[in-house]
Amino acid sequence: MANLAEKHKIGVATATIIGMNAMIGAGIFTAPAAMASNVGPAGIIAYIFVVIAVWFMAQSLARLAYLFPQEGSFYTYAKQWGGHIAGLVASTAYFAGLLVAMGLLSRVAGLFLADFFPSISPTILGLIALWALVILNMCGMALSELGQHILIVCTVLPLLVTTIICFFHADIHNLTPFMPYGIGNVFKATRIVIFGFFGFESAASLFAIVKNPERNVPKALTYSIIAVGIIYTLFIASIIVSTPSSVFTGPSTKVTDILRAILPNHPWLITAINISILSAIVGTIHSMIWGSSALLITLMKKVKFTHDLIKKNVIDHKIAVFLVGVSICFAYLTLTNMDLFFSITALCIISAFILSMITLLTIKAEWRSGQNIKTLLGIATALLIFYFAAEGLWQELTSSQQETPACVRLPEETMS
Repeated sequence: MANLAEKHKIGVATATIIGMNAMIGAGIFTAPAAMASNVGPAGIIAYIFVVIAVWFMAQSLARLAYLFPQEGSFYTYAKQWGGHIAGLVASTAYFAGLLVAMGLLSRVAGLFLADFFPSISPTILGLIALWALVILNMCGMALSELGQHILIVCTVLPLLVTTIICFFHADIHNLTPFMPYGIGNVFKATRIVIFGFFGFESAASLFAIVKNPERNVPKALTYSIIAVGIIYTLFIASIIVSTPSSVFTGPSTKVTDILRAILPNHPWLITAINISILSAIVGTIHSMIWGSSALLITLMKKVKFTHDLIKKNVIDHKIAVFLVGVSICFAYLTLTNMDLFFSITALCIISAFILSMITLLTIKAEWRSGQNIKTLLGIATALLIFYFAAEGLWQELTSSQQETPACVRLPEETMS
Protein backbone atom coordinates (compact mmCIF):
# COMPACT_ATOMS: atom_id res chain seq x y z
CA MET A 1 0.00 0.00 0.00
CA ALA A 2 2.86 2.33 0.84
CA ASN A 3 4.50 1.57 -2.52
CA LEU A 4 1.21 2.38 -4.30
CA ALA A 5 0.98 5.73 -2.55
CA GLU A 6 4.58 6.47 -3.49
CA LYS A 7 3.85 5.75 -7.16
CA HIS A 8 1.14 8.43 -7.19
CA LYS A 9 3.53 11.07 -5.90
CA ILE A 10 5.02 13.61 -8.29
CA GLY A 11 8.64 14.26 -9.19
CA VAL A 12 10.75 17.39 -9.34
CA ALA A 13 9.66 18.33 -12.88
CA THR A 14 5.94 18.30 -12.09
CA ALA A 15 6.51 20.08 -8.77
CA THR A 16 8.48 22.75 -10.65
CA ILE A 17 5.58 23.30 -13.06
CA ILE A 18 3.15 23.58 -10.13
CA GLY A 19 5.45 26.16 -8.56
CA MET A 20 5.56 28.14 -11.80
CA ASN A 21 1.76 28.00 -12.13
CA ALA A 22 1.44 29.34 -8.58
CA MET A 23 3.73 32.28 -9.30
CA ILE A 24 3.01 33.29 -12.90
CA GLY A 25 -0.11 35.38 -12.66
CA ALA A 26 -1.75 38.39 -14.21
CA GLY A 27 0.12 40.70 -11.83
CA ILE A 28 3.13 40.83 -14.17
CA PHE A 29 1.09 42.82 -16.70
CA THR A 30 0.79 45.72 -14.24
CA ALA A 31 4.56 46.01 -13.74
CA PRO A 32 6.19 47.30 -16.98
CA ALA A 33 4.75 50.82 -16.99
CA ALA A 34 5.18 51.20 -13.22
CA MET A 35 8.82 50.14 -13.52
CA ALA A 36 9.51 52.43 -16.48
CA SER A 37 7.81 55.40 -14.78
CA ASN A 38 9.58 54.99 -11.43
CA VAL A 39 12.89 53.28 -12.17
CA GLY A 40 13.82 53.24 -15.85
CA PRO A 41 15.92 50.49 -17.47
CA ALA A 42 17.57 49.76 -14.10
CA GLY A 43 14.32 48.04 -13.12
CA ILE A 44 15.99 44.87 -14.43
CA ILE A 45 18.27 45.01 -11.35
CA ALA A 46 15.23 45.13 -9.08
CA TYR A 47 13.97 41.90 -10.65
CA ILE A 48 17.27 40.12 -10.07
CA PHE A 49 17.29 41.22 -6.41
CA VAL A 50 13.71 40.05 -5.86
CA VAL A 51 14.45 36.64 -7.43
CA ILE A 52 17.21 36.16 -4.83
CA ALA A 53 14.97 37.42 -2.00
CA VAL A 54 12.07 35.19 -3.02
CA TRP A 55 14.37 32.16 -3.14
CA PHE A 56 15.49 32.66 0.46
CA MET A 57 11.92 33.24 1.63
CA ALA A 58 10.67 30.21 -0.31
CA GLN A 59 13.29 27.95 1.27
CA SER A 60 12.21 29.09 4.74
CA LEU A 61 8.48 28.67 4.04
CA ALA A 62 9.12 25.23 2.53
CA ARG A 63 10.92 24.27 5.73
CA LEU A 64 7.95 25.49 7.80
CA ALA A 65 5.54 23.50 5.63
CA TYR A 66 7.67 20.40 6.25
CA LEU A 67 7.83 20.91 10.02
CA PHE A 68 4.19 22.01 10.49
CA PRO A 69 2.02 20.41 7.77
CA GLN A 70 -1.27 21.21 9.55
CA GLU A 71 -4.11 23.28 8.10
CA GLY A 72 -3.79 27.02 8.53
CA SER A 73 -0.28 27.72 7.13
CA PHE A 74 0.56 31.26 8.31
CA TYR A 75 -1.60 30.96 11.42
CA THR A 76 0.06 27.66 12.32
CA TYR A 77 3.58 28.93 11.60
CA ALA A 78 3.39 32.19 13.55
CA LYS A 79 1.49 30.54 16.42
CA GLN A 80 4.55 28.43 17.25
CA TRP A 81 6.40 31.41 18.68
CA GLY A 82 3.72 34.06 19.27
CA GLY A 83 0.63 32.09 20.20
CA HIS A 84 -2.92 32.65 19.00
CA ILE A 85 -2.55 36.43 18.53
CA ALA A 86 0.57 36.19 16.36
CA GLY A 87 -1.13 33.47 14.31
CA LEU A 88 -4.20 35.64 13.75
CA VAL A 89 -2.09 38.68 12.81
CA ALA A 90 -0.04 36.70 10.28
CA SER A 91 -3.00 35.00 8.62
CA THR A 92 -5.10 38.20 8.61
CA ALA A 93 -2.22 40.17 7.07
CA TYR A 94 -1.87 37.60 4.31
CA PHE A 95 -5.63 37.58 3.68
CA ALA A 96 -5.74 41.39 3.55
CA GLY A 97 -2.86 41.43 1.07
CA LEU A 98 -4.74 39.07 -1.25
CA LEU A 99 -7.85 41.28 -1.12
CA VAL A 100 -5.90 44.43 -2.03
CA ALA A 101 -4.11 42.56 -4.83
CA MET A 102 -7.48 41.51 -6.26
CA GLY A 103 -8.66 45.12 -6.05
CA LEU A 104 -5.72 46.15 -8.25
CA LEU A 105 -6.34 43.33 -10.74
CA SER A 106 -10.02 44.32 -10.92
CA ARG A 107 -8.96 47.88 -11.74
CA VAL A 108 -6.64 46.59 -14.46
CA ALA A 109 -9.43 44.37 -15.82
CA GLY A 110 -11.58 47.49 -16.19
CA LEU A 111 -8.83 49.23 -18.15
CA PHE A 112 -8.49 46.32 -20.59
CA LEU A 113 -12.27 45.96 -20.94
CA ALA A 114 -12.47 49.65 -21.87
CA ASP A 115 -10.80 48.79 -25.19
CA PHE A 116 -13.90 46.75 -26.09
CA PHE A 117 -16.49 49.01 -24.40
CA PRO A 118 -15.07 52.54 -24.79
CA SER A 119 -18.38 54.22 -23.96
CA ILE A 120 -18.36 52.78 -20.42
CA SER A 121 -15.92 54.03 -17.79
CA PRO A 122 -13.12 51.63 -16.73
CA THR A 123 -14.22 51.93 -13.09
CA ILE A 124 -17.73 50.68 -13.88
CA LEU A 125 -16.37 47.90 -16.12
CA GLY A 126 -14.01 46.75 -13.38
CA LEU A 127 -16.87 46.61 -10.87
CA ILE A 128 -19.06 44.66 -13.29
CA ALA A 129 -16.26 42.15 -13.90
CA LEU A 130 -15.56 41.79 -10.18
CA TRP A 131 -19.17 41.13 -9.16
CA ALA A 132 -19.77 38.82 -12.12
CA LEU A 133 -16.87 36.70 -10.86
CA VAL A 134 -18.14 36.87 -7.27
CA ILE A 135 -21.57 35.62 -8.41
CA LEU A 136 -19.98 32.79 -10.41
CA ASN A 137 -18.07 31.71 -7.31
CA MET A 138 -21.19 31.93 -5.15
CA CYS A 139 -22.84 29.56 -7.61
CA GLY A 140 -20.00 27.11 -7.04
CA MET A 141 -18.41 27.60 -10.47
CA ALA A 142 -14.74 27.15 -9.63
CA LEU A 143 -12.20 26.78 -12.41
CA SER A 144 -11.86 23.15 -13.49
CA GLU A 145 -8.50 21.48 -14.05
CA LEU A 146 -8.92 22.27 -17.75
CA GLY A 147 -9.68 25.87 -16.84
CA GLN A 148 -6.46 26.06 -14.85
CA HIS A 149 -4.47 24.86 -17.87
CA ILE A 150 -6.22 27.41 -20.11
CA LEU A 151 -5.45 30.11 -17.55
CA ILE A 152 -1.71 29.41 -17.50
CA VAL A 153 -1.62 29.36 -21.33
CA CYS A 154 -3.46 32.71 -21.44
CA THR A 155 -0.89 34.12 -19.02
CA VAL A 156 2.31 32.71 -20.51
CA LEU A 157 1.40 33.17 -24.20
CA PRO A 158 1.11 36.98 -24.18
CA LEU A 159 4.27 37.15 -22.06
CA LEU A 160 6.24 35.16 -24.65
CA VAL A 161 4.68 36.83 -27.72
CA THR A 162 5.21 40.31 -26.29
CA THR A 163 8.80 39.49 -25.34
CA ILE A 164 9.63 38.22 -28.84
CA ILE A 165 7.93 41.17 -30.58
CA CYS A 166 9.66 43.72 -28.38
CA PHE A 167 13.13 42.20 -28.77
CA PHE A 168 12.70 42.33 -32.57
CA HIS A 169 12.11 46.09 -32.18
CA ALA A 170 14.90 46.66 -29.66
CA ASP A 171 16.80 49.93 -29.72
CA ILE A 172 19.85 50.15 -27.48
CA HIS A 173 19.34 53.92 -27.13
CA ASN A 174 16.22 53.23 -25.02
CA LEU A 175 18.53 51.94 -22.27
CA THR A 176 20.00 55.38 -21.66
CA PRO A 177 19.91 56.88 -19.17
CA PHE A 178 20.05 53.51 -17.41
CA MET A 179 19.28 54.76 -13.91
CA PRO A 180 17.50 58.13 -14.38
CA TYR A 181 15.91 58.14 -10.91
CA GLY A 182 18.91 56.92 -8.88
CA ILE A 183 19.80 53.67 -7.11
CA GLY A 184 17.28 54.35 -4.34
CA ASN A 185 14.33 53.94 -6.71
CA VAL A 186 15.70 50.59 -7.90
CA PHE A 187 15.27 49.12 -4.42
CA LYS A 188 12.02 50.99 -3.83
CA ALA A 189 10.68 49.21 -6.90
CA THR A 190 10.96 45.86 -5.13
CA ARG A 191 7.45 46.42 -3.76
CA ILE A 192 6.23 46.45 -7.38
CA VAL A 193 8.34 43.51 -8.51
CA ILE A 194 7.38 41.24 -5.60
CA PHE A 195 3.73 41.57 -6.66
CA GLY A 196 4.42 39.33 -9.65
CA PHE A 197 6.02 36.59 -7.51
CA PHE A 198 3.34 36.23 -4.84
CA GLY A 199 2.00 32.69 -5.03
CA PHE A 200 5.32 30.93 -4.47
CA GLU A 201 4.25 30.47 -0.84
CA SER A 202 1.49 28.06 -1.86
CA ALA A 203 4.01 25.98 -3.82
CA ALA A 204 6.06 25.56 -0.63
CA SER A 205 3.41 23.20 0.77
CA LEU A 206 3.93 20.29 -1.63
CA PHE A 207 5.52 17.86 0.82
CA ALA A 208 2.53 15.52 0.94
CA ILE A 209 2.53 14.86 -2.81
CA VAL A 210 6.25 14.95 -3.79
CA LYS A 211 8.70 12.05 -3.78
CA ASN A 212 11.60 12.58 -1.35
CA PRO A 213 10.06 15.93 -0.35
CA GLU A 214 12.80 17.18 1.96
CA ARG A 215 15.24 17.13 -0.96
CA ASN A 216 12.93 17.65 -3.96
CA VAL A 217 10.62 20.45 -2.78
CA PRO A 218 13.51 22.92 -2.24
CA LYS A 219 14.86 21.84 -5.65
CA ALA A 220 11.50 22.41 -7.33
CA LEU A 221 11.17 25.82 -5.68
CA THR A 222 14.66 26.79 -6.85
CA TYR A 223 13.97 25.72 -10.44
CA SER A 224 10.53 27.38 -10.56
CA ILE A 225 11.75 30.66 -9.06
CA ILE A 226 14.71 30.81 -11.48
CA ALA A 227 12.46 29.97 -14.47
CA VAL A 228 9.83 32.56 -13.53
CA GLY A 229 12.55 35.09 -12.74
CA ILE A 230 14.05 34.62 -16.22
CA ILE A 231 10.63 34.90 -17.92
CA TYR A 232 9.75 38.07 -15.98
CA THR A 233 13.17 39.69 -16.42
CA LEU A 234 13.18 39.05 -20.18
CA PHE A 235 9.61 40.37 -20.43
CA ILE A 236 10.43 43.61 -18.63
CA ALA A 237 13.78 43.99 -20.42
CA SER A 238 12.16 43.52 -23.84
CA ILE A 239 9.60 46.25 -23.19
CA ILE A 240 12.17 48.67 -21.79
CA VAL A 241 14.67 48.16 -24.63
CA SER A 242 12.04 48.51 -27.36
CA THR A 243 9.93 51.38 -26.04
CA PRO A 244 10.85 55.10 -25.88
CA SER A 245 10.28 56.60 -22.44
CA SER A 246 7.71 59.00 -23.93
CA VAL A 247 5.28 56.09 -24.46
CA PHE A 248 5.05 55.49 -20.70
CA THR A 249 2.55 58.17 -19.78
CA GLY A 250 2.10 56.81 -16.26
CA PRO A 251 2.24 53.68 -14.08
CA SER A 252 -1.11 52.48 -15.46
CA THR A 253 -0.01 52.43 -19.13
CA LYS A 254 -1.22 49.10 -20.55
CA VAL A 255 1.02 46.57 -22.25
CA THR A 256 -1.21 46.74 -25.33
CA ASP A 257 -0.79 50.53 -25.52
CA ILE A 258 2.97 49.97 -25.54
CA LEU A 259 2.60 47.40 -28.34
CA ARG A 260 0.42 49.80 -30.36
CA ALA A 261 3.31 52.27 -30.35
CA ILE A 262 5.69 49.54 -31.56
CA LEU A 263 3.30 47.84 -34.04
CA PRO A 264 0.91 50.53 -35.32
CA ASN A 265 0.04 48.47 -38.43
CA HIS A 266 -0.97 45.23 -36.68
CA PRO A 267 -4.19 46.01 -34.75
CA TRP A 268 -5.41 42.39 -35.01
CA LEU A 269 -2.35 41.14 -33.12
CA ILE A 270 -2.81 43.77 -30.41
CA THR A 271 -6.47 42.74 -30.06
CA ALA A 272 -5.52 39.07 -29.74
CA ILE A 273 -2.94 39.85 -27.04
CA ASN A 274 -5.48 42.10 -25.31
CA ILE A 275 -8.00 39.25 -25.17
CA SER A 276 -5.36 36.84 -23.88
CA ILE A 277 -4.21 39.23 -21.13
CA LEU A 278 -7.80 40.00 -20.17
CA SER A 279 -8.53 36.25 -19.93
CA ALA A 280 -5.51 35.82 -17.67
CA ILE A 281 -6.56 38.69 -15.41
CA VAL A 282 -10.19 37.54 -15.15
CA GLY A 283 -9.14 33.93 -14.58
CA THR A 284 -6.68 34.95 -11.86
CA ILE A 285 -9.31 37.01 -10.02
CA HIS A 286 -11.79 34.14 -10.31
CA SER A 287 -9.34 31.65 -8.81
CA MET A 288 -8.20 34.05 -6.09
CA ILE A 289 -11.79 34.75 -4.99
CA TRP A 290 -12.37 31.02 -4.56
CA GLY A 291 -9.08 30.51 -2.70
CA SER A 292 -9.57 33.60 -0.52
CA SER A 293 -13.05 32.48 0.55
CA ALA A 294 -11.60 29.12 1.64
CA LEU A 295 -8.86 31.01 3.51
CA LEU A 296 -11.50 33.19 5.18
CA ILE A 297 -13.38 30.11 6.42
CA THR A 298 -10.12 28.70 7.83
CA LEU A 299 -9.37 32.02 9.51
CA MET A 300 -12.87 32.27 10.99
CA LYS A 301 -12.48 28.82 12.54
CA LYS A 302 -9.67 30.22 14.68
CA VAL A 303 -11.99 32.73 16.40
CA LYS A 304 -14.62 31.34 18.78
CA PHE A 305 -17.47 33.66 17.79
CA THR A 306 -17.13 33.13 14.04
CA HIS A 307 -16.34 29.44 14.54
CA ASP A 308 -19.72 29.04 16.22
CA LEU A 309 -21.41 30.80 13.29
CA ILE A 310 -19.77 28.35 10.88
CA LYS A 311 -20.87 25.36 12.99
CA LYS A 312 -24.44 26.69 12.95
CA ASN A 313 -24.24 27.15 9.14
CA VAL A 314 -24.86 30.88 9.52
CA ILE A 315 -21.67 31.39 7.52
CA ASP A 316 -21.01 28.99 4.67
CA HIS A 317 -18.84 29.13 1.55
CA LYS A 318 -21.34 31.33 -0.35
CA ILE A 319 -21.40 33.89 2.46
CA ALA A 320 -17.60 33.78 2.61
CA VAL A 321 -17.39 34.46 -1.13
CA PHE A 322 -19.78 37.40 -0.74
CA LEU A 323 -17.73 38.82 2.16
CA VAL A 324 -14.59 38.49 0.06
CA GLY A 325 -16.33 40.31 -2.81
CA VAL A 326 -17.41 43.17 -0.52
CA SER A 327 -13.87 43.47 0.86
CA ILE A 328 -12.32 43.55 -2.63
CA CYS A 329 -14.89 46.14 -3.68
CA PHE A 330 -13.94 48.29 -0.67
CA ALA A 331 -10.25 48.16 -1.66
CA TYR A 332 -11.20 48.80 -5.30
CA LEU A 333 -13.18 51.95 -4.51
CA THR A 334 -10.94 53.25 -1.72
CA LEU A 335 -7.53 52.90 -3.37
CA THR A 336 -7.30 54.85 -6.59
CA ASN A 337 -3.51 55.06 -6.85
CA MET A 338 -1.59 52.11 -8.28
CA ASP A 339 1.40 52.71 -5.98
CA LEU A 340 -0.91 52.33 -2.96
CA PHE A 341 -2.08 48.94 -4.23
CA PHE A 342 1.51 47.76 -4.66
CA SER A 343 2.70 49.09 -1.29
CA ILE A 344 -0.20 47.79 0.81
CA THR A 345 -0.14 44.35 -0.85
CA ALA A 346 3.60 44.02 -0.23
CA LEU A 347 3.32 45.25 3.37
CA CYS A 348 0.58 42.79 4.26
CA ILE A 349 1.94 39.66 2.59
CA ILE A 350 5.58 40.28 3.54
CA SER A 351 4.42 40.77 7.15
CA ALA A 352 2.88 37.29 7.07
CA PHE A 353 6.14 35.87 5.70
CA ILE A 354 8.29 37.52 8.38
CA LEU A 355 6.01 36.52 11.27
CA SER A 356 6.08 32.94 9.99
CA MET A 357 9.82 32.71 9.40
CA ILE A 358 10.58 33.88 12.95
CA THR A 359 9.42 30.46 14.16
CA LEU A 360 12.46 28.79 12.57
CA LEU A 361 14.74 31.01 14.68
CA THR A 362 13.22 29.53 17.85
CA ILE A 363 14.05 25.90 16.90
CA LYS A 364 17.48 24.75 18.12
CA ALA A 365 17.75 21.99 15.52
CA GLU A 366 17.49 24.59 12.74
CA TRP A 367 20.53 26.38 14.13
CA ARG A 368 22.52 23.17 14.49
CA SER A 369 21.73 22.10 10.91
CA GLY A 370 22.65 25.48 9.44
CA GLN A 371 19.16 25.91 7.94
CA ASN A 372 18.73 29.23 9.73
CA ILE A 373 21.39 30.91 7.60
CA LYS A 374 18.81 30.84 4.79
CA THR A 375 16.13 31.92 7.25
CA LEU A 376 18.13 34.95 8.39
CA LEU A 377 18.78 35.97 4.80
CA GLY A 378 15.10 35.45 3.98
CA ILE A 379 14.03 37.65 6.89
CA ALA A 380 16.63 40.29 5.99
CA THR A 381 15.52 40.57 2.37
CA ALA A 382 11.86 40.51 3.43
CA LEU A 383 12.49 43.35 5.90
CA LEU A 384 14.17 45.38 3.16
CA ILE A 385 11.16 44.99 0.86
CA PHE A 386 8.87 45.74 3.82
CA TYR A 387 10.80 48.95 4.53
CA PHE A 388 10.52 50.25 0.98
CA ALA A 389 6.83 49.31 0.82
CA ALA A 390 6.21 51.20 4.09
CA GLU A 391 8.18 54.17 2.77
CA GLY A 392 6.16 54.14 -0.46
CA LEU A 393 2.89 54.00 1.49
CA TRP A 394 3.98 56.88 3.73
CA GLN A 395 4.99 59.02 0.76
CA GLU A 396 1.68 58.41 -1.00
CA LEU A 397 -0.33 59.23 2.13
CA THR A 398 1.60 62.39 2.97
CA SER A 399 1.59 63.65 -0.64
CA SER A 400 -2.17 63.14 -0.92
CA GLN A 401 -2.73 65.06 2.33
CA GLN A 402 -0.71 67.99 0.98
CA GLU A 403 -2.83 68.27 -2.17
CA THR A 404 -5.51 70.94 -2.21
CA PRO A 405 -9.11 69.85 -2.96
CA ALA A 406 -8.84 71.30 -6.45
CA CYS A 407 -5.87 69.04 -7.20
CA VAL A 408 -7.35 65.80 -5.94
CA ARG A 409 -7.59 63.41 -8.87
CA LEU A 410 -10.66 61.35 -9.57
CA PRO A 411 -10.33 57.54 -9.79
CA GLU A 412 -10.90 57.68 -13.56
CA GLU A 413 -8.09 60.15 -14.05
CA THR A 414 -5.73 58.25 -11.78
CA MET A 415 -6.05 54.90 -13.47
CA SER A 416 -6.48 55.85 -17.11
